[in-house]
Amino acid sequence: MESCTTPSYSILLLFFTFLTILSLQFSTRSLFPLSILFQQQPSLHPTTCSSFFTHLPPRKHIMSIVDFGAVADGKTSNTDSFRRAIRYMQRFQNKGGSQLNIPAGIWLTGSFNLTSDFTLFLHHGAVLLGSQDPKEWPIIEPLPSYGRGRERLGGRHISLIHANGVRNVVITGENGTVDGQGKMWWDLWWNRTLQHTRGHLLELMNSQNVLVSNLTFKNSPFWTIHPVYCSNVVIKGMTILAPLNAPNTDGIDPDSSTNVCIEDNYIESGDDLVAIKSGWDQYGIAMARPSTNIIVRRVSGTTPTCSGVGIGSEMSGGISNIIIENLHVWNSAAGVRIKSDKGRGGYITNVTISNIRMERVKIPIRFSRGSNDHPDDGWDPKAVPRFKDILISNVVSVNSTKSPVLEGVEGSSFVGLCFKNITLLGVALSATWHCEYVTGFANGVFPVPCPEMQNNGTSSWC
Repeated sequence: MESCTTPSYSILLLFFTFLTILSLQFSTRSLFPLSILFQQQPSLHPTTCSSFFTHLPPRKHIMSIVDFGAVADGKTSNTDSFRRAIRYMQRFQNKGGSQLNIPAGIWLTGSFNLTSDFTLFLHHGAVLLGSQDPKEWPIIEPLPSYGRGRERLGGRHISLIHANGVRNVVITGENGTVDGQGKMWWDLWWNRTLQHTRGHLLELMNSQNVLVSNLTFKNSPFWTIHPVYCSNVVIKGMTILAPLNAPNTDGIDPDSSTNVCIEDNYIESGDDLVAIKSGWDQYGIAMARPSTNIIVRRVSGTTPTCSGVGIGSEMSGGISNIIIENLHVWNSAAGVRIKSDKGRGGYITNVTISNIRMERVKIPIRFSRGSNDHPDDGWDPKAVPRFKDILISNVVSVNSTKSPVLEGVEGSSFVGLCFKNITLLGVALSATWHCEYVTGFANGVFPVPCPEMQNNGTSSWC
């Protein structure tokens, strides 16, 4: 006599209901957000990379911006007050450090530079408001790995908050706000009257051991947070906002930097939520400053024109050892995108992308070329990028409209591409992947991948 028991009718009903929903998903656009079924519960002890930042003892010298004559009326320019405050704080480098408190209120200011062993602290209700006078965003030299301003020849506008060659810096608060008032700059871009490349909201150059946390950054003129030539940078618990049609308002762009942790951030942007870069064409190749050891974790948001996480297209110094996981993207043009082209040179290697959820993302996975933008006529058309060991796994996309587009670069090497456990729901069964100049392996992937991704061999990476 068999000892097994008969399943209850309630269990059978639940099972057949799930099968019905699943079958409907494969035949319709979206009747049920199936990603909810795959959503992982938050861990009580989430994995973190915040140890990239070495925590510091409390600052010994604390002052308020009010002590330097600043006025919180939203109209009076406080640029001189901020610059005077930083000059004063410089004397406490290696002497216990300093902290500048920004109380509640609206503090209008142009750009100012940070110093080492320093904390900028925005209290609840504090708003740093970017000046509408372009002269308060001075012109500085172009980055050597770009050779010119990213948008215009010559120099570029400095960022609103700027740091060059600093160490042990914290930019944090009680969800205070930095508002770049970027519309003036966006209009210059749209009207084609922009004279110099727009400034960032925060740029960190040649700096070490920096923490940016617990603030709202909004309306950046250009890329919002840009660490370049930096090491040991943590960007955590940030809210980054820009109108969804604001041009090139990337959220966070680590560039030619090492040991960068980007986690627990919410971003709405007119461009990539996160974009990993390392210089532009022959200038990036010559400088050879790669972006390496970068972790992007628990980032969520939307961008109607770009991607949740992009790698490139400026990647000429090389990009390696990248971990992207627990990403949630919706109402976006792409989920994960790798961008490059002839002239870039460099390499993208050892990239792991996993546990990605998407809703209403047009092209969930995209490798693209054809940027067709170069700093000048000195770029080398024979300089092609190299790709090796890119793993994308555990992806669920609901209401996708297109299958993956994988466009490699003619003449480049593409070794060790691996797709595992990927389900794209809403794509028509007749839709096919678009693949050119790529090869790799796929397992547990729906819809069925292109022949280039169905190699019968095995890969140690995969």
